[in-house]
Amino acid sequence: MDKGIGVELAATRSSFDMRNSVVDDDEDLECKDSFLRIVETFLRLFTIGLCVTALVIMLKNSEENEYGSVAYSDLGAFRYLVHANGICAGYSLFSAFIVAMPRPSSMPRAWAFFLLDQVLTYIILAAGAVLSEVLYLAEKGLATAAWSSVCGSFGSFCHRIKASLAITFVAVICYILLSLISSYRLFSKYDAPSQVNNSNKDIAAFNG
Repeated sequence: MDKGIGVELAATRSSFDMRNSVVDDDEDLECKDSFLRIVETFLRLFTIGLCVTALVIMLKNSEENEYGSVAYSDLGAFRYLVHANGICAGYSLFSAFIVAMPRPSSMPRAWAFFLLDQVLTYIILAAGAVLSEVLYLAEKGLATAAWSSVCGSFGSFCHRIKASLAITFVAVICYILLSLISSYRLFSKYDAPSQVNNSNKDIAAFNG
């Protein structure tokens, strides 16, 4: 009789411990998801400020002196940077609003964020890379193509380009982090391959 009671108590205790373990795991997942949502929302809001700042600096970038006049609209690379920052700022605002809402992430939503974050990262990275090359040519010139340095004559214009470029690359870093977060959210929804099935297949193949 005592043994039966002991077995029942042990089973009850084991069931209670398992239930507590499941509850603790759920709480840990909720805390982790909440922290990740806060970080992601902050990064998206921070990226809005970066993109808008880089965009405004470039839009107002013009200089006129005795050597002539120059403006951002004179070169396609500058216009591309403005458009890229504008697109990224709009997307960041829209995505921050969605991410900030505390609701479970579905598979289509996870895939959408993963793909869009990747695309926007490459767009803003391409804008920064193109502008870096243009700025290098503006500072150093290119003797083989008979291009002289422009920054010696339009120093203020080049300084604003550098400021816009630096801010853009900070935005690139933020988008890389956002891409990693969205990748984690997506691929964490998939279960890992079962080791039992793989071991059974290996045994069957060996016996065959």
